[in-house]
This record gives sequence, C-alpha cells and structure tokens, in this order.
Amino acid sequence: MSNQLTPTTPVLPERFANPVRQIGSMLQQPAVRRSLPMILLVSLIAAAAIAWMTLASPQQKTLFSGLPDADKGAVQAALQAANISSKIDEGSGALTVNEDDYSRARILLAGQGLPKAAPGGYQILDNLPMGVSRAVEGERLRQARETELARSIQEIDAVAEARVHLAMPETSVFVRDNAAPSASVILKLQPGRSLAEAQVSSIINLVASSVPGLKTDAVTVVDQMGALLTHVQGQDSTTLAGDARIDFQRRIEDKYRAQLTQLLTPLVGPGNFSAEIQADVDLDETQATRESYDKQGALRAEQGNWTGTGAAAGPSAPGGIPGALSNTAPPPSTVTAQSQTPAAGATPAPGATPAPGAAAAAATPPKAAENYSRAYDLGKEISVTRAMPGTVKRLSVAVLLRDPEKGKPRSPVEIQQITDLVRAAVGYDAARNDQVTVIARKFAPAAVLEDTTPWYDAGWLPIVARNVTAILIAIMVLMLGIRPLSKAVLKKRDEAPAPRLAAGTAFSSVGQPSGGGAPQTRDGVPIPVSIEMIDNARNFDDRIGMVRGFTRDNPSRAALAVRDMIKADAS
Repeated sequence: MSNQLTPTTPVLPERFANPVRQIGSMLQQPAVRRSLPMILLVSLIAAAAIAWMTLASPQQKTLFSGLPDADKGAVQAALQAANISSKIDEGSGALTVNEDDYSRARILLAGQGLPKAAPGGYQILDNLPMGVSRAVEGERLRQARETELARSIQEIDAVAEARVHLAMPETSVFVRDNAAPSASVILKLQPGRSLAEAQVSSIINLVASSVPGLKTDAVTVVDQMGALLTHVQGQDSTTLAGDARIDFQRRIEDKYRAQLTQLLTPLVGPGNFSAEIQADVDLDETQATRESYDKQGALRAEQGNWTGTGAAAGPSAPGGIPGALSNTAPPPSTVTAQSQTPAAGATPAPGATPAPGAAAAAATPPKAAENYSRAYDLGKEISVTRAMPGTVKRLSVAVLLRDPEKGKPRSPVEIQQITDLVRAAVGYDAARNDQVTVIARKFAPAAVLEDTTPWYDAGWLPIVARNVTAILIAIMVLMLGIRPLSKAVLKKRDEAPAPRLAAGTAFSSVGQPSGGGAPQTRDGVPIPVSIEMIDNARNFDDRIGMVRGFTRDNPSRAALAVRDMIKADAS
C-alpha cells in the first residue's frame, strides 16, 4: 500500500481569517463602546493640532541653491545670530528660510558679504572624470571660463548678477574655415543704478581680453530690461553724435544748476526756490588755415653784368641814365649854389664848384646792355585756428522764488539783489544776449500721494488669512466635533437605567433604605428615583421619601404632576 502525500493549503488562524469581523467584534465590546467617544474626541483634537501646525507654519522660500558647504555654514551662522530660522532641503541641498524673512535675510547676508564664493568656475574642472572626450573637456572649460567672467563682472558695484555666454567655434586647419569667437553678456543691475558708457566699454574689453582671438566688436552687452548697451556696428553716426551733444549740454546745465542751488539755499532756504537753465552750446568744431605774403620784398642777392658804349666825350658830354632826373637841370629858384648839382652836359655857373657826383656821372660811360639775376625775400605768414566745441553761445536762466505764506511778499529790491547774484553765479554776458529772469510767487500746496497699492496685494494679508483659517478650523472642530461628543457622553451617563432593588428593601428617605444606610448607587453614582419605585413602596414614609427624591431628580415632571393633581381636584 502506497502512501500519497497531498498538498494542503495552509489555514490562517481564526483570529486573522476575517479582520473586518474582528474589528467589528472588538468595537462591539462594552469597554470599547464606552471609550469610543473619548477616542474620537482625542482624534479630533489631534487633527485640529496638525491642521494648526500645517497652516500656522510659514511657507519656505529658497534663499540659495548649490552653495558649497563652507558657505552654507557661514550663512546659517549669520542667520542664527540674527534670529532667522533656516533649513536645508534634504533633496536638493538648497538653503531655505521663512517667506516673511526672505528679504531681511538677503539684506543681512549682502551686508556681510555672504556667500563669499558662488558655485561653479574652475572648480568644475576638479570634478572632471578621467577618460572624457575632447568635446566634453572643451565644453567644461568653456563653462568654467563663463562662470569666472561672470564673477569678475559682478565685482562692479552697479551689477547685481551677470551671465556670460561664449561662442567658440572649433579650430580648423584651413584658414578660410576658421570663424572668430563671439560673446554675449546679460547684466542684472542694482535697483536704481545704470551703467555709464565707460563702464560698458570696460566690460567689453574685459571679456575680449579674457578669450583668445575675441575682438571687442564681437561682444554684446544687454541689461535685464532687454536694452542693448553696446553700439551695433554700422549704426547711424549722426544719432550717436546727437546723443553726445545732448549729454554734453545736459552736463553744462547741471553745472549751472548746482551753482545756483549752492548759492540760493543758504539765502532763501531749501525748497523755497526752483531754477531752470537752458544753455545754447556751440558744439561745432571749426578749423581754419590762412597764408599771407608781403607785397614789397627785400633784395636778398643780385648777380649779373652790363656793357657800355665807350669813354666820355668831355666835361660837357651828357652822362648818366637817359631819362633820369639827374640829366634835367632843376629850376634856378629852388636850388642854391652850395647844394646845386649841375646836370650832365650843363654849363656850371661862374665861380661855382662842380659836385663830386656830377663829375663821376660825367665820367661814367653810358650802359649799352645789362644782364642781372636778383632774388627777393617775401614776408610769409601762416595762421592755423582751431575752435574747440563747448562754447556757450547763449544762456537763459529762470528762477522762481517762494513768497511767504504769511507776511509781506518779497520786495522788488530783494528780487533785484537776487537777480544780480544769479547773474554773477552763471557768468551773465550781455554781448551773448543772455537772459536772467527772477520772479516771486506763492507755491501750490504739495499734493498728498495716496497709496495706490490694492489691499489684496498687501504683505500682511497672507499672514492674517492663514491665522484666521487656522482659528476657524479649530472652532469648527470644537463646535461640530468635541461639543456633540461631550453632550452625548453626558446624556448617556444621565440616562443610564436604575438597577432593580431587591425585594424587601425599603427606603426611609430619598434614595435611602429604611434601615438608614447609604443610598443605592451604581458605579459610585446614586440611583435616581422612578415612578415604579414609588408605586412599590411598602409604607407611607418610604413613599414620601421617594416622592422627595423624585421631585429633586425630575423637577419638571413633578411640576406637571402637581398641575394635573390641582386640575383633578378642581374638577
């Protein structure tokens, strides 16, 4: 006979066969049923506490993400010293603070210069694994260079944050295929700050000098509002020149306005005057060159020769240059004998001595031909005049003075004195047709600026709403959960049935047996008197005592019974 083993299905214990039935039977137990209201009450209180903690705790906001451990420790120490609670997210490692303390924490850390180091930079290359491709290594190097350039740009006071993007093409062996690198920089400026043209140029040169082969024309700078801070190549030069002219004129006007403010503030007080200046500035650059010559030159050198016709014919022969004044005898009335020079060929007067020049002229033979080369020095003058821009062609100044609200207005003498001071301060020139006007009037009352922020955008509204919601939830739990449960518990206790008394037990007073013992109780609670107990009383005294106890325990029913008795007697 063979024994065959048959697989048997494991049977669960009876207590684990039907968990729902087990739970139901457990709830049907008297002790559990009596304690069920208390369990529900504790559960509601716990739920209300959890809801309160969830709603009352402020929302967390990320302060910094990706910080090194050293900076995290320094930042947490600074926040703890300022009584600002902070947490570190276990998943992302970000440092978070309460939403209400976010702005105060940023201001505090910025004042202390924290965090000192931003993540990234050349630290990326330290974590570079071995065996990476050349492309990945180049991208890591480019990313590190971008981060380092952004850190350098953020050192400028007006720059809050900066990001740099480098476009560096691969180097080719063919020269014609090589492309020049380019860069773009986006800046987030501090509130109320702007960058001057010189600062933008310094950022461009900084980026161009940090990347090999990068030219300044290939660098583009943009701010957080999307405004282009660099000038595009080929942009209209007249527009740039016009902007430069307007900026130069504005600087001139600001200079004069500052002078007037410094002059009039001690005299009339701050806020008691208003000054406006319009300067017409000559911004044209003029350059002129002039060259002039002297009409009468000075003989510098003479070279040549001449030939004559022969010897002189005698003392009476004519001599000299034909047609010259020396060959013509002057009138006798105007020439004296001492200073008279006889002309060539003329007969001297008796007793007169011929002049030595006249004798030499008579002895010089006449010229037949001459050949001379003469050089003259001419006076030469070269004048170069260059007028620089920036000359004020005309100046218009208007000053408005505040008349006192109470008292006499300003006198014409005072206004004239202030006018003279203003003219002296701005350099008044009547030849330029400058105009200076000073008047005194009462100023209009200052308008009160109302807060236009809507009430639903106020910062206190989320906090109040969160606290009010938590209080309402707690009140609803108390009113809808705890209060009905407490009433039910008290009602069940009051409506508990009275135990049956043993036969032969008599009451001598309210709830007391006739033997004078203690009143009947159940679980320490006196048993209330019922109608059945009064009807089953043995004697009249016990019945009176039970009626007294019934009246005490049920005053309303006793009043109704008395009313019915009175009506029955009346009928």
